[in-house]
Amino acid sequence: MTLAERLKQPEILIAPGVYDGLTAALAADAGFEALYLSGAAVAYTRLGRPDIGLSTLSEMADTMALIRDRVDLPVIIDADTGFGNALNAQRTMRVYERAGANALQIEDQTYPKRCGHLADKSLIPAPEMAGKIAAMADARASEHTLIVARTDAIAVEGYEAALRRAETYIAAGADALFIEAPRSGEELAGVAQTFGGRIPLLANMVEGGATPLSSAADLEGLGFSIAIFPGGVVRALAHAARDYYASLRANGSNAPFADRMFDFDGLNRVIGTPEMLATGARFGNDG
Repeated sequence: MTLAERLKQPEILIAPGVYDGLTAALAADAGFEALYLSGAAVAYTRLGRPDIGLSTLSEMADTMALIRDRVDLPVIIDADTGFGNALNAQRTMRVYERAGANALQIEDQTYPKRCGHLADKSLIPAPEMAGKIAAMADARASEHTLIVARTDAIAVEGYEAALRRAETYIAAGADALFIEAPRSGEELAGVAQTFGGRIPLLANMVEGGATPLSSAADLEGLGFSIAIFPGGVVRALAHAARDYYASLRANGSNAPFADRMFDFDGLNRVIGTPEMLATGARFGNDG
């Protein structure tokens, strides 16, 4: 089943954020049907920096390729602004497709962009964004690769302007719509009332962000097709890592933290070491 076919089903698609092969494998093992490769999560983990446009096309594509080598689930990948103009957006489409992406999310911020839940964003003109969407559609190798058009206009130009931009992006050829950072349940519902049934809608759930957190079931009830939780895993792991390092520094041993971590064999079971060794043995690899 292609991602487009899955989005035609009434059940909402939950795509948790991932940032490497390990988190992708863990999410797949948890039973999710699709993944979201978050640019913010890559910036947080690979760079140790905020989501302010520092991650590059090559870093994202490399990460996508490593995830594709590990799991076969559909991946929605953050393409930021397309990393430049319409020609850059076309190149981003080609590079991401070769890396194994199934859907590209592109936004209408200026470059370099910043996290959709940070203040002081700025936008390119709507016709310029429409040109990027059309250019990406023209460049894609597979008709099954989707374009998710995101607008950050609510925080910059207001809610009604965001709806107008969204209409422009649909007309330009977007396959799904992402109106970033609605500020209330009423605005979330308004997005769904305006566009639900016309095009798959994506809702972004950011812990502590501008949009009130809603469950996937509630978002489905409103009419959303996709719910992403892009940076939650990084916030969870960063919290655990901070406590781990503090414990190790204080105790000089991991013994006090042992019940909060995998041991050697436990992690090897999670990442499939026994199965890989068995496969190697089947092909005569004793290493």
